[in-house]
Amino acid sequence: MTVYTMKQQAIAARIDEDSNLLHWKDWRWQLRNAIRDLDTAERLLGIRLPDEDRKAFRNTVKRFPMSVTPYYLSLIDTRDIGNCPVFRQAFPSIRELSLERRDMRDPLAEDLDSPVPGITYRYPDRVLFHASNMCAMYCRFCTRKRKVGDKDEIPSKEQLSKGIDYIRKSPTVRDVVVSGGDPFLLSDERLDWLLGELQSIPHVEVVRIGTRTPVVLPYRITSGLIDVLKQHHPVWINTHFNHPREITSSSKAALAKLADAGIPLGNQSVLLAGINDCPRIVRSLVHKLVMNRVRPYYIYQCDLSEGLSHFRTPVGKGIEIMESLIGHTSGFAVPTYVIDTPGGGGKVPLIPNYLVSWSTNKVVLRNYEGVIATYEEPESYEAIFCERDCKECQLHLKLEDAEEDKAVGIEKLLADWDTTISLTPENNERIVRRG
Repeated sequence: MTVYTMKQQAIAARIDEDSNLLHWKDWRWQLRNAIRDLDTAERLLGIRLPDEDRKAFRNTVKRFPMSVTPYYLSLIDTRDIGNCPVFRQAFPSIRELSLERRDMRDPLAEDLDSPVPGITYRYPDRVLFHASNMCAMYCRFCTRKRKVGDKDEIPSKEQLSKGIDYIRKSPTVRDVVVSGGDPFLLSDERLDWLLGELQSIPHVEVVRIGTRTPVVLPYRITSGLIDVLKQHHPVWINTHFNHPREITSSSKAALAKLADAGIPLGNQSVLLAGINDCPRIVRSLVHKLVMNRVRPYYIYQCDLSEGLSHFRTPVGKGIEIMESLIGHTSGFAVPTYVIDTPGGGGKVPLIPNYLVSWSTNKVVLRNYEGVIATYEEPESYEAIFCERDCKECQLHLKLEDAEEDKAVGIEKLLADWDTTISLTPENNERIVRRG
């Protein structure tokens, strides 16, 4: 059950003295009252930053603007604000203006791999569909920092239709990742239309939606939104929790609504210096995620976008965290650690090295404890001869679904789902006379 804390009540009253729980839980009210300047943030939190920090803040937002929902603001620990992971993800830092020689405006070459506006086509069978230019919050570590605050808008149907038409004309695309911005800032009606259009394309098998609303705006997960999503299965949703502190009673309620609707949930975290670069923090996070039916999917090495250098950790820190997870917790609670390679090369998974050595007959492995073991290769393995003609393959592909409902003989008459009412021998004279 969603709790309305005293801190949230105080923030709501400072926004509008007539505000109550119904206002607070209205996601549109949250967006309308997003905090975009330091004076408002300090007034709502009841704090005042040092003058030096205030000056640095104002210099930073001139280039990289700020926007935080009242809900996410309420999670900030004002008793230790400098070390609060919520504060660090939401509030500008002067270090964002320290651009390093390796920083890039578009490190993943999304703009270069865009055949039509709104579409990034990098992998053979899937595309990224930018369906919204709005975010509930401007995350300080955003890989698309070049676009943050430029133009907060929802693309028109005509604009979105260009992307849909491109997907419709690309028969190799079986998986569409709807991203943004945040797709859940579309209205229910627009999202229903968009998912319906994608669902009508025969070669699109699955749609994935990436959203941070369960983290920064959990009240967006309404019954109306759930009703829309349920009409367009299979839909998968990836959330973006970076720290255990972000998992609250409100976010749990949002995740429960999505999971109860039969929607598979995953989570994509970013490894961030000073926020979650600690094995204990990440282990706590993945445990809380699986308790809420969310599968840890990826943990990203922070990208080389401009203004993110202070968030980046050495790759060795990510390997250390993976060592603390693999073997030490449930396999389904272990995300894949990846680097999204600069230049648009896509995601490269990184794991600790468990293959020590190998020969013709054996491989030598080590486990999470450091135990060394051998695995013997089969003494005789003969690959099935392949003529490399998949269309005419008569070997062991059999890619079609198995027919478990094909009944034979008397089983046809007994099966409730089979409409057969009688079995007639071949060449029955009476049937022959019928012509």
